[in-house]
Amino acid sequence: MGTKKTKPKSGSDGKRPRSGASQTKPDHSDLRTYIIRDHRLEKPQFTLRQVRVGDALCYEVESGDLSTSPPPIRESKYLTRDQCLEIYRWMLLNRRMETALENLYKQGKVVGGVYFGLGQEACSCASAYALHKDEWLGPMIRNQGALLVRGFSPADIMMQYMAKSGSPTKGRDASSHLGDIETRNVVAPISTLGDLIPVLAGVALGARLQGKHIAVMTYIGDGGQSTGVTYEGLNFAAVQNLGLVLIVENNLWAYATPADMQFRIKDLAERAIGYGIPGVIVDGTDACQVYDACHEACERARRGEGPTLIEAKMMRMKGHAIHDAAEYVPKPLFEYWKKRDPIARLENYLLNRKKWLTSAENERLIAGVERQLEADREIAVNSPMPAPESAAGGVYCEVGCHTIKPKYAMPKSVRTGDRGGKSADPKRPEGAVHLK
Repeated sequence: MGTKKTKPKSGSDGKRPRSGASQTKPDHSDLRTYIIRDHRLEKPQFTLRQVRVGDALCYEVESGDLSTSPPPIRESKYLTRDQCLEIYRWMLLNRRMETALENLYKQGKVVGGVYFGLGQEACSCASAYALHKDEWLGPMIRNQGALLVRGFSPADIMMQYMAKSGSPTKGRDASSHLGDIETRNVVAPISTLGDLIPVLAGVALGARLQGKHIAVMTYIGDGGQSTGVTYEGLNFAAVQNLGLVLIVENNLWAYATPADMQFRIKDLAERAIGYGIPGVIVDGTDACQVYDACHEACERARRGEGPTLIEAKMMRMKGHAIHDAAEYVPKPLFEYWKKRDPIARLENYLLNRKKWLTSAENERLIAGVERQLEADREIAVNSPMPAPESAAGGVYCEVGCHTIKPKYAMPKSVRTGDRGGKSADPKRPEGAVHLK
């Protein structure tokens, strides 16, 4: 015996629901939405595919428009004319210094390799410029412009790569591992990717124990951000509400691995959602965008509102280091990003859009940078190599060799409590306050 079919009832609009469709609206009350601010004026999307050419594996652009013209620089909400000119000069000095380093390497004067930040000068210089003098920076290998902004000279960096006795490490290192915790508040780069993040979080915690909220800034690459210590350090900063400004430099290549093969999410700033902190995307070739995002993140940190993750999108315009010719990068990608050169864009902004600089003034500014660089190069080249016997010094910290003092104030502490109605023993150590 068959069952009797019944006609579905009409909906409130008089239309009958489709066969199999639910007659009740799904409940989306449990869904949550998040906002990732994206300040870019263009949002390029490219898809790469791996191909074999002879015995070598390389990549080609599968999809994406490479013919578009670069947009104008976004107007800064905070930078004055003089500040824009100062950032521009740092960027020029950064670029010229790295060119000089490349020449010194080819002349056999550099010990080891050289790492370049070509195409990333706006990110390095404008971000570091957002910090106050008493705040802290933890640069990575491509942030040599940030080191210049924090007070290191081109001679310091060139001597470092040449392992000269006048270098910041007195010839004990021939790479970018230089810092200054006494006057410039710079934590030396750590080769193990991601390890700077918990270190800088600790610096922010130390300042707070001394009664001061400060901004601390460090960087990680699109490849390095996948490391476990990146998560651990940023999660600690988020939980403790520490003023860490983490800049993820998404320069599209983790050594020879493209971003398409590193992670599934569209934007690395989305990772901020998992930490419960703000995530921001900027065009890493636009100095004004970089500065504004970093300025706002630093202001949040100073108010005690916790960390911020900033993803700066740009292109690494050279290989991983000087030994890497980057043959795996599709040539059209280089051409596309060459039109978005951060220095050329800022120069055009200053000369043609804002009229803050005339051609003659720009020529004098560039000439001044060249003079400074030539003088610093001479200092670096003529600096002697360290004496062999000096290698035995500074290996171990000896009593009285240096004193580590609080930067801001004596750390706050609390008594451990009374004993039988008596006050706590003054000789007993007090526990440091770790509360937010």
